[in-house]
Amino acid sequence: MQMKDSREIAAPRDVVWAAILDPEVLKSCVPGCTEMTGSAEEGFEATVVQKVGPVKATFKGQVTMSAMDAPNSVTLSGEGKGGAAGFAKGGAKVDLEEIENGTLLTYEVDAKVGGKLAQLGSRIIDGFAKKMADQFFTNFQNALETPVDGEEVEAAPDGDDNHKKGWFKRLVKG
Repeated sequence: MQMKDSREIAAPRDVVWAAILDPEVLKSCVPGCTEMTGSAEEGFEATVVQKVGPVKATFKGQVTMSAMDAPNSVTLSGEGKGGAAGFAKGGAKVDLEEIENGTLLTYEVDAKVGGKLAQLGSRIIDGFAKKMADQFFTNFQNALETPVDGEEVEAAPDGDDNHKKGWFKRLVKG
């Protein structure tokens, strides 16, 4: 299963780059992720609980980052085993490009499943994989753009007083 899409993120490219390498950001953005440890240099170990159709499984696996060209692009590759449910593996090539109001994040995802999961049929699996990718990148965008309750308003460059920094952007920029 392959897909590609892009998102405009209202944050500078260096902030988006730092976020995509941060295990806490990744943990908060991966749907169903209960644990994420490691580093971008050595790879991450993750535990993800997901239900695909009638199959619910806990996947334990690794995520590695390669082809890092800071702050332009990175390839994320992962593989997880879900016991009797089977396995899932795949990757995403992420490109970051500076645009007028932030960063254009473009991604290409390739995913494969095996075991009981593969028996569900390609329509269910493809729909699930698309939903997971969309949800991850929506969560990622929100981590950089959405304000935290009680956060002070910061005027945007265009004078919009309702503009607020996302929680990760606030941590990086102070």
